Amino acid sequence: MASLPKEPREDARKQSFWMPGNYVRTVHRTEQSYQACNDIVACFMERAKVEKQYAQQLSQWSSKWKSIVDSRPLYGSLMKAWQCFFSSTERLSALHTSISQSLVTEEGERVKTWQKEIFPKKIFCGFKESYDNNTSFSKAQKPWSKKITKLEKARVAYHKCCQREATALEKEKQANENAEMSPEKKQKFTDTREKITEEKEKCREHYEKVLEDVTSYTPRYMEEMEAIFEQSQEEERKRISFLKQAFLSIHRHLDVTNNESVKAVYSELHQTLMAISEQDDVKWWKNNHGPGMPTDWPKVEEWVPPVKKLNRKKRDKKRKDSRPVMIGGVKVRALYDYVGEEGDELSFKAGEVFLKVEEEDDQGWCRGVLSEGKEGYYPANYVEVAE
Repeated sequence: MASLPKEPREDARKQSFWMPGNYVRTVHRTEQSYQACNDIVACFMERAKVEKQYAQQLSQWSSKWKSIVDSRPLYGSLMKAWQCFFSSTERLSALHTSISQSLVTEEGERVKTWQKEIFPKKIFCGFKESYDNNTSFSKAQKPWSKKITKLEKARVAYHKCCQREATALEKEKQANENAEMSPEKKQKFTDTREKITEEKEKCREHYEKVLEDVTSYTPRYMEEMEAIFEQSQEEERKRISFLKQAFLSIHRHLDVTNNESVKAVYSELHQTLMAISEQDDVKWWKNNHGPGMPTDWPKVEEWVPPVKKLNRKKRDKKRKDSRPVMIGGVKVRALYDYVGEEGDELSFKAGEVFLKVEEEDDQGWCRGVLSEGKEGYYPANYVEVAE
């Protein structure tokens, strides 16, 4: 999970995993993975805040403009379409609120819980996985590292002998080319060069012997290191696999393009917009604000007798004196329209026939029963006996 290098490093051989101490990059990968989990949680908690703020802004926009639109002189299907934008926005606001809550309560908590389980710590030693890997790598590399150190010393010694030999050869050449130098002195230069060459050959034999020891041990060293490395790789594979599923789950929450609720919102909004009808709207305006409005044109208005206000307390007191009920009742016909003002009053239209079941009281009211069975009071001067 650690980031890959953008450019090849210099001296790749020295940076190789197999070189002493270079396994620490794999050891540190555990801490880096742990930090990556922290970053992932922080990243999407911030995205959850963005979703929440967006939901609030949608709701505020909808509330503000809904109140403005309600006061505007739009009507009919056009008004319904405009209002549909606000109802759709409220549903989208609820959706983004849900996304925010899911990122926090589902994804954030799931990663945190997994992080605690997958990264157990060893007291005073950081993560147990890092400690175990470091211990195992160090143990496997220690013998090989000693051999490499010994090999390096042999190499340095051999190269120094080679350098001394080259210097001796140069001096011997200059001596042989010097005509004034005596043969005895020239021989000394030759003897020194031969001695250095002999030492060089011994250094090379030692160098090759140490190299052979390193080469013969290398397969075992590689096998042990790869076994430990593969254990680390397996743990990393598990982490990557989990976080892949976590990312897919987050994508599922954020991908509103495949959300059926969003599709329904925009589908309904589109249908409402397509239902805008200029013919229906102008017809509605004509019937509600234009020539199509119902109008009571001037005509002769018949006189309607006034109705005395019914004193219910007085009526109830009289009823205690048990006013006689008319057996069978008397059919009466309404002379005028009347709309009862209280729940115990009858309402009827002029010409309607019903039964009078009590005689007129001293307040000018009778008790009657309509054809559908409702019983109540009505003004006596609004009816006449039906023949």
